[in-house]
Amino acid sequence: MLERLGFCGKWIHWIKGCLESAFVFVLVNGSPTKEFVPKKSLRQGDPLVPFLFLIAAKALAGVSRLAEEKNLINSLEIGRAKVKVNMFQYADDTLFFCEANIKSVFNIKAILLCFQYKGLWA
Repeated sequence: MLERLGFCGKWIHWIKGCLESAFVFVLVNGSPTKEFVPKKSLRQGDPLVPFLFLIAAKALAGVSRLAEEKNLINSLEIGRAKVKVNMFQYADDTLFFCEANIKSVFNIKAILLCFQYKGLWA
């Protein structure tokens, strides 16, 4: 995804390195445990989180727009101008809008499942 958005390979390598190089320890009764490598790459308070979230949100919006173009999601028409809306994002919240039919709901679920497993590196 980062390549498709135009980021160079060197920059992508740096970001991967930041996410994969962490060691953490836990305080148990005030004493630190041995360091270990976390299973998940991002940690609470990581300064990269807001930036990577914006990239992921942009990609999800693009996939949602493509699904509408391919008639996989039946978007809602809003207002007098009949503007088609299928997704709304604000801060770290995402709302999907679609007609109440099985096709749209199934395809939104499929998009989210694919998005969950592909991540930023796909």
